[in-house]
Amino acid sequence: LLSLCHAEEAAVIVSGLRSTDVFVGESATFTCELSHPGVKNVQWWLDGTPLHNNLVTEISEQDGRIHTLTLNDVACHDSGTVTFRAGSLISSAKLLVKGISLLA
Repeated sequence: LLSLCHAEEAAVIVSGLRSTDVFVGESATFTCELSHPGVKNVQWWLDGTPLHNNLVTEISEQDGRIHTLTLNDVACHDSGTVTFRAGSLISSAKLLVKGISLLA
C-alpha cells in the first residue's frame, strides 16, 4: 500500500537550449529534453512573444520529453532570445541570424 503513495518527483531539464547562429533563409532548431513526460503548460517564446505552430514555426514533441522548435526561412529580425517554458522550468538561448554579404 505504501508503494502506491510515493510522491511523483518533479521534472528537471536534462539538456537545455543551445545558442545558434544561422544565415538568412536557413532554419534554426532548438531542443530541450526533460527528465520525464507529462509536464504541463509547455510554451516557446522568441523575445517575449509566444510562438505557435505554423508554416515557418514548427513545434514538436517526442516521447513527451524531447521538445523541439524549428524556425524556418529565418530573417535578420528573427535574431533574439528563444525561451522554452514547461511549468516552472525555463531554458533560454540566443538566436543570431547573419546576413549574407555579397562581395563585388
